[in-house]
Parts: sequence; C-alpha cells; structure tokens
Amino acid sequence: MKFDKYHALGNDYIVLQAQLGADRLSTEQIIRICHRNFGVGSDGILLYQGQENGGAFPLRIFNPDGSEAEKSGNGLRIFARYLWDRDEVQEAPFSVLTKGGKVECQVQAEGRQVTVEMGQVSFDSTKIPVVGAVREVLQETIVVDGVELEFSAATIGNPHCVIVRDKALESEAKRFGPYLEVEPRFPNRTNVQFLEVIDRHNIKIEIWERGAGYTLASGSSSSAAAAVARRLGLCGEDITVHMPGGKLKLCVKDNYEILMTGGVTRVCAGDFVDEMLEWQIG
Repeated sequence: MKFDKYHALGNDYIVLQAQLGADRLSTEQIIRICHRNFGVGSDGILLYQGQENGGAFPLRIFNPDGSEAEKSGNGLRIFARYLWDRDEVQEAPFSVLTKGGKVECQVQAEGRQVTVEMGQVSFDSTKIPVVGAVREVLQETIVVDGVELEFSAATIGNPHCVIVRDKALESEAKRFGPYLEVEPRFPNRTNVQFLEVIDRHNIKIEIWERGAGYTLASGSSSSAAAAVARRLGLCGEDITVHMPGGKLKLCVKDNYEILMTGGVTRVCAGDFVDEMLEWQIG
C-alpha cells in the first residue's frame, strides 16, 4: 500500500487512497501506522476517496487512536498540497468534502502554501455540542484536576474548548488537556486550546487534540481560538496564531467565518510492508 507523508507546521499526516485498499484498514491498523515506534508515525491519516461527480474531493480524517475526526485545518492544507502534487488541482479554488462539511481550498506558492475557507464558527451549545441549557458557551467555570478554570466552547465542524490564560503553557495543555478532552459535558469529547492574547492581532495557543494528545499545531484549533478571542472582544479581524510548530494567518469575519493561510511541507513517500500491519504490539 503506497503512502505519502506531509507536515503542516509540525502536524504530520499520512495520505492514503481508498481505491488502493486503505478503506479496509482496521482501527488497530490505523493505530499501528500512526505509532511513532511500531509504525511510520503521524498525527493522523488522510483517506482520499476519489473525486465525486459534483467536483468536490471527498476526504476522511482519522486520529492516531483510530477515531474519525470531522475536520482538520492542517489536514485540509496537506490534502490540498497532495492533490496539487498529483496534478489533480491547479491554482483555482476547489472544494473538499469532509465529515464536518464542505470547504474551499486554494494552493499557492507552488504548493508550499494553502488557503482554506474553514467555515463558520458557532458557540451554540447544541451544535458543539455541550450539555445543559441552550446557550452560547462563553466564559463558563469548570474545575479540572482541582483547579478552577474559565472556558468557552466552539465548533467549526468539530468541538473545541478554549481557555484564556495569562500565559499559554505546554505544561498546562499536558496537565489539563487529558481531563478536558473526556469531560462529561462534552459528549463527543473535545479539542482543547490554552489561549494567550499577545495583542489585538496576535495570539499564542497550546493544544491538546482529541484522539491525538499534545500537538504542535492545529488549523481547526487555531480557528476556534481566534474566533473565541474575537467574540470576547480581545482581538480584531486579522489574527496571527502562534504555535510551537509555527504560525497561521487567520481572517475572522464579522459572522465568524474563518479564512486560514499556512504552509505545507512534503516529507516522504513509500510503501507499507505487510509485516508492519501484521505484527502485534504487546
């Protein structure tokens, strides 16, 4: 089975084609492929299912624990670059169909940069979802590992929990992220961002990603965090999101639609060996 590997600001994905048998991979095999010691190693798998008659490129996204994600900003940019490398798209905008909705992508700079229309962020508890009364989930109190925190929740096709802090710290993402991901008020689990506002046009985030753990960068997390920052009046329309893996430029429109631009790097291509998928861990 052939694969291609890319990273977007250190957030790496393996791209596979369904027509080459990747649609038959089991959860255990997905976990094996993504494992950094027993497999190729990645933050997830992008499964390309072939172009539909309507012109949209259907994409499924899998986390390294084998669960399926609705949307990934970095994954979408990588997938767009993959299509560019295969000469299936040019510089004109094109559509990608994800479980979290249809998005528009455009490849620039000879494939090195991609702009994605990520969709509209919502703070509606029924859409995220968050349990309890119907409301916008903004600056609510939650106790995690004995510490009281304030969080806002959002969705851009997948769920997010954003916590504003004086400083965004890796240590807090790793400490509180595992608890927040599976907190009962988030029935579909959640991605978690610790947000530091640098100024009106710059924020810094540390990320705990649902199904993946601590993550160097995330497009959907950047979108949710920037939208929360603007909704709370902390930032303006144009926001640069700083992450350990690099920076993304976002435009957060008045209706919280997100336009995201960032880089993509091709890493390698190759073939899986059957022995890797057959050998049992433990």
